[in-house]
Amino acid sequence: MLKNMSSQTKNNAITYGMVIGAFIVVQIMISTGNITRLLEGLLVPLSVYIILAVSLNLVVGIMGDLSLGHAGFMCVGAFSGAFFVALVRDTAIAGGLRFFLAIIIGALFAGLFGLLVGIPVLRLRGDYLAIVTLAFGEIIMNVTNSIFVGRDGNGLHFSLRNARVLNMEPDGVMLINGPLGIIGTPRDSTFLIGVILILITVFIVTNIINSRDGRAIMAIRDNRIAAESIGVNITKYKLLAFSVSAALAGVAGVLYAHNLATLTATANNFGFNMSVMILVFVVLGGIGNIRGSIIAAIVLTLLPELMRGLADFRMLMYAVVLIAMMLLNWAPKVIEWREKYGLKITFTKVKAIVEEKVKGGR
Repeated sequence: MLKNMSSQTKNNAITYGMVIGAFIVVQIMISTGNITRLLEGLLVPLSVYIILAVSLNLVVGIMGDLSLGHAGFMCVGAFSGAFFVALVRDTAIAGGLRFFLAIIIGALFAGLFGLLVGIPVLRLRGDYLAIVTLAFGEIIMNVTNSIFVGRDGNGLHFSLRNARVLNMEPDGVMLINGPLGIIGTPRDSTFLIGVILILITVFIVTNIINSRDGRAIMAIRDNRIAAESIGVNITKYKLLAFSVSAALAGVAGVLYAHNLATLTATANNFGFNMSVMILVFVVLGGIGNIRGSIIAAIVLTLLPELMRGLADFRMLMYAVVLIAMMLLNWAPKVIEWREKYGLKITFTKVKAIVEEKVKGGR
């Protein structure tokens, strides 16, 4: 059966199989008691990092733009999803349905912010784009720390100054308390849900890559002038990739928020360091390589914990692994394989794609 599959289908099947196989192995280890509590507690954050790495690869690897604001979109998804749950906490909505709706809302709000940010930002290129997306990510985090929302018998109260100016009744409840964030978010996130969301993320990203829209996006990446000269709508396709990537980051944010009792917008959670860490996963896993992003996120998340017994040598070994992955990832043979299997879009291919769309009436 594998012989009859196309190379793309076979590659995707290997990726899905790797994720499902890893899930089965981890579940067996948990049931037999062969995994520590520390590593078990890292499973949901690991799922979050994988979703973030795969979604960012759509922008960095497939679209070819350097974005450093991915943690900002994660922040939007986390707080919008957690705020929705805080609003409906005392209603009759079941926990599973509530969490599902929170994921949808987090994705929609993050995707909307991605669209709004992308309209002015995607006109820039290179270092300028990286700096501006970094600035937007920091703005989102700091604005989130300035939001105060409370609820009492008179409804919702909102302020960007402090909690005192809300003038709530004595029975009022703070839903978002500025730098203190959102307290009491139900811990609905599980490793099973994380794996399901990883599979959905991989499915969405790989289908975009293998579609006509994905080939147009890669054509823009490889030769913007050639793509524009034959009618490819650059703004449309770049906004598509950027907003989808932001929406998936919002999904990761909701999963992250529901693994914590208290959600706060700090530099460690949603700041520059988080964005750089996600970018490291993408680069070391292979720019444009979805399966590589998954492997890099797993290795670089678990490695410091697995080597904790090495004490001071732990970070030395971590650095050695980073260098080794970088050298292997950019080896000439790997680049040759990437071009051989279609990750390089030439002008001729771009022209053929556009002509196919025109003939099809699109």
